[in-house]
Amino acid sequence: MGKVVFYGAVSMDGYLADQADGLTWLFETDTGLETTYEAFFETIDTTLMGRKTYQEAKKLLSGALLYPEKENYVCSTSLTEPLPDANIVEGDPVTFLQTHKEKNIWVVGGGQLLKPILEADLIDEWFIQIAPVLLGKGKRLFQEGTYFSRLQLIETTQMGQLLELHYKRSIQQ
Repeated sequence: MGKVVFYGAVSMDGYLADQADGLTWLFETDTGLETTYEAFFETIDTTLMGRKTYQEAKKLLSGALLYPEKENYVCSTSLTEPLPDANIVEGDPVTFLQTHKEKNIWVVGGGQLLKPILEADLIDEWFIQIAPVLLGKGKRLFQEGTYFSRLQLIETTQMGQLLELHYKRSIQQ
């Protein structure tokens, strides 16, 4: 049985990106050249992201293939042309996750994609890096929704100025 994992960074006030979907604030954060990303990346088989996250990642990569060693999926109702490095999921991300339970899936991004996944209580583990910056406005990680989940803290890791919180879904709800 696989697991569904969120791994990503937010500002102290809970934003994944600034108002223009920018991540400069994150790239300017001193990690002390430490990261848990490589070890995490080795544990996953598949990525699932929304269209906006995919398009912003492709801009950062200047068009290079996104995670070519993984099986990639993009949830979108507006993309019609095949993607060079991902499969398009036209339906609900919840249905996708429920039909791919054997895989270790990284949910990349947040907001619109994450909300129905949270409402279905499908995230098994969280790795959230908090950057010491306040953006004031931007794209929130957590949208308002009808969800409640108690988490169990597994560990904290400091990487320069980033603090990573690792949580698992609590058995007791």
